[in-house]
Amino acid sequence: MKSDGKPAAADRGSGTGAVPGGPTGFDDLDHRLIHALQLDGRAPFSRIAAALGVSDQTVARRYTRHRTQGALKVLGLPDPQALGEVQWLVRVQCAPDAAVAVAEALARRPDTSWVSLMSGGTEISAVCRAANGDHSDLLLQKLPRTPSVIGVTAHCRLHQFFGGPQGLINKSGALTDEQIARLSPPPPAPAAAPVTLTDADRRLFDALARDGRTPLAELAAATGWSPTTVRRRCTELRATGALYYDVDYDLGQFGYGVMVALWLSVEPARLAAAGEAMAAHPEVGYACATTGPHNLFASVLCRDVRAVYTYLTTRVAALPGVRAMESAPRIRHLKGPGPLFSAGPAAPGRRR
Repeated sequence: MKSDGKPAAADRGSGTGAVPGGPTGFDDLDHRLIHALQLDGRAPFSRIAAALGVSDQTVARRYTRHRTQGALKVLGLPDPQALGEVQWLVRVQCAPDAAVAVAEALARRPDTSWVSLMSGGTEISAVCRAANGDHSDLLLQKLPRTPSVIGVTAHCRLHQFFGGPQGLINKSGALTDEQIARLSPPPPAPAAAPVTLTDADRRLFDALARDGRTPLAELAAATGWSPTTVRRRCTELRATGALYYDVDYDLGQFGYGVMVALWLSVEPARLAAAGEAMAAHPEVGYACATTGPHNLFASVLCRDVRAVYTYLTTRVAALPGVRAMESAPRIRHLKGPGPLFSAGPAAPGRRR
């Protein structure tokens, strides 16, 4: 970096897509780096550099700077479906003076992710995981029970149209098709039965959820395995889809300022077509089919509220079979896909 806070010539991307935002601002090279990491979070910097046409040192410098400043982080995460778990999209209605406390309590739980305050601060949105067949325990015991909770609704995720290892950056065009092919790992081949994790596996996931690029030596210390065993087990878990890598980064640096949760009621015969069409929208960071009267959920990110209106009246209006829609803007993001930290990338967060 030069003394004026601007990247030196050797540290700039080849494009002109610089994004304002101070020292953590993302430019064209950063966009391509994030896309590369979304494809393979543990890819060696040398392989990423070769695909991007820059030096190893430039890639390492960029990643280290953004990682240190909290604007970028790679996470190694378990796939609930591959582990035989069920995901529930939970909506909690609270009294205004209790919503923050209830949301923080939910965020501290290890079985929750994507915890946010929605609408006017009286609704909490969260994703909860439960072992298959453990639904009553989830609903009756794991949610905070307090007189300030006015209502709880839970929708079981039936099918994911977009999300998990796929993110908005995949739709950005930051990388060419040739670069994507060079950096993409082999697609997973899901096992016939759910993957069973050992205690050492769980320690491995704990470490990767905090930093998906944790060195092998540190992973070996955490699991009690040798580095060779760690490498082999990571390869096995990725091959079955039980482990995938995600990138947590500040979408504000991409110009996204508003996140809105959409709940659509779609005719059953057109649910698959509507979900697949929605998954292709550049504004959609996550989409899934759920149980309940609103059977299609999507997380939408736009530049501002005017862009949200345009999206709803054009792309959503053109979806097949939509009978009703409910929307709720996010006003505070408490927890993303990984563990809860006291500090992390600035909102608006990543996907949902």
